[in-house]
Amino acid sequence: MAELQTVARPYAEAAFEIAQDAEALPQWSQALKIAAAATGDPRVQAVLDDPELDAGKKEALLLSVLGDGANDEIRKFIRVLVEAGRVELLPQISELYEARKDVADNVARATIETAIALSDAQLASLKGSLARHFGKSIETHVSVDKALIGGARITVGDRVIDATVQGKLTTLANELSA
Repeated sequence: MAELQTVARPYAEAAFEIAQDAEALPQWSQALKIAAAATGDPRVQAVLDDPELDAGKKEALLLSVLGDGANDEIRKFIRVLVEAGRVELLPQISELYEARKDVADNVARATIETAIALSDAQLASLKGSLARHFGKSIETHVSVDKALIGGARITVGDRVIDATVQGKLTTLANELSA
């Protein structure tokens, strides 16, 4: 996985630079997500892996998936990936592009796991606290995990804030057994 990220990084950087210069970051983001999802589909993968299919047909397949969402620069980018035999990197390219876009937009993504569902007011308050703490706009993905017993576990980047009953019980058990 790390090797794929390393190979994908220059493509993601190039895509970001082109999109930023054209003031088309959202359009590129959407196109890369669609292309990445398509290449993750086993049926599309099987077609792209067919050695008898020439580069032009592979490019046409990917561009047909993108439809009208692909401007000339995106089309050229897809062509470069196809010709270089790097289409399989689209999921990593998309992920790296999004990370770079988040930095440019001053956005942090937070995963919030709670024992019970949060109300809209609770989520808004939590997002506000996280925004102040991290100094960034916060986009959230919220899920409920009853195994947490109570509280919440929040992950932002590589930072984890574990304020769950399960986490506290695990810490207590570790301390008692030490």
